Amino acid sequence: MRDNDRVSPREIVILGSTGSIGTQAIDVIERNPGRFRVVALGAGGGNPAQLAAQALALGAEVVGVAKASAAQDLQLAFYAVAKERGYSSGDFRVPRIVAGPTAMTELAALPCDLVLNGMTGSIGLGPTLAALKAGRVLALANKESLVAGGELVRSLAAPGQIVPVDSEHSALAQCLRSGRAEEVRRLILTASGGAFRGRKREELTEVTPAQALAHPTWNMGPVVTINTATMVNKALEVIEAHELFGVPYDDIRVMVHPQSVIHSMVEFTDGSTIAQASPPDMRLPIALALGWPDRVADAAPAVDWTASHTWEFAPLDDDAFPAVRLAMHAGRTGRCLPAVYNAANEELVDAFAAGRLPFLGIVDTLERVLAEAPDFGRPGTVEQVHAAEEWARARATELVHDHVRA
Repeated sequence: MRDNDRVSPREIVILGSTGSIGTQAIDVIERNPGRFRVVALGAGGGNPAQLAAQALALGAEVVGVAKASAAQDLQLAFYAVAKERGYSSGDFRVPRIVAGPTAMTELAALPCDLVLNGMTGSIGLGPTLAALKAGRVLALANKESLVAGGELVRSLAAPGQIVPVDSEHSALAQCLRSGRAEEVRRLILTASGGAFRGRKREELTEVTPAQALAHPTWNMGPVVTINTATMVNKALEVIEAHELFGVPYDDIRVMVHPQSVIHSMVEFTDGSTIAQASPPDMRLPIALALGWPDRVADAAPAVDWTASHTWEFAPLDDDAFPAVRLAMHAGRTGRCLPAVYNAANEELVDAFAAGRLPFLGIVDTLERVLAEAPDFGRPGTVEQVHAAEEWARARATELVHDHVRA
């Protein structure tokens, strides 16, 4: 039965509900009440008032916070939000609250039709594996799950069980509908170029965190925005594309497209290139993931074909932005090196944001960490991935300290 013909709405669990992906998913869901129903919400716990408001508005049955100490704050927030809305004590029911480091993993295994993993960072790997083990369809926005634990994820995922949420991978999934797997020649991921598109390496020496956070196109969280400025975000997406679609690294390209209207392309063996175009609005790929394989009408505005458009494409400047080259090396090498790449980068981004590392130092130091990484072997367990990540974070921190002392 197609989703459009369902008698009951598709039941959704949202992880990372107070973040950018989560809040936009809720907007899509609230505009399609007969099609989707939220059964559980999860977040880090830093904004209990927002999480409580979301849960009460959506009627969620379970709410989770990753920070155990936030459980009491969340409980109080429910009553505060209810009072603001004029509810009497009998007009609402406080959802069941789960809290602590395993809360998101517990939510991911709840009975539902689809789990949206909109968490940021490698902490999203555990919930990703839990959703797959439970047999849920996984709408995946947490790219670190595939970067850090790609082999683990692939070993659990059934064909079609993972639906990408990133705009680039959603675009690739749509374009790939145009041909058979054996007809694909290469994938072309587009990149906005971030805050420093067109700059040469020597023009990036004095970049500040505030400048790196000024993305010209997308409204994203701080970590993703800085990763976009360094091109690490695109580098992670290259690894993700390889893991999602099984296309060799040699057949994946990155093109800079500042208008962010073409979200990615697929070139086929006959010379055809199929592109997916839409204005930069994450509600479209989010809605498509929630409703996959069916589309959600009016999820986001379409391109205005009554107006003139000029779209630019340029190859990536590998000298100024070597992050993609490093990620491809890590991906080809395997043996937990992608997990090292991601974990070290998270530490280095924090150091840059705190003023302890220059902008160019992020990727330069990342290259040193990769060069020094021991052979962790193939990632057979989550613990093995975490061990590689812990080493990477520790070594990145040491190198930052060395830089500060110098």
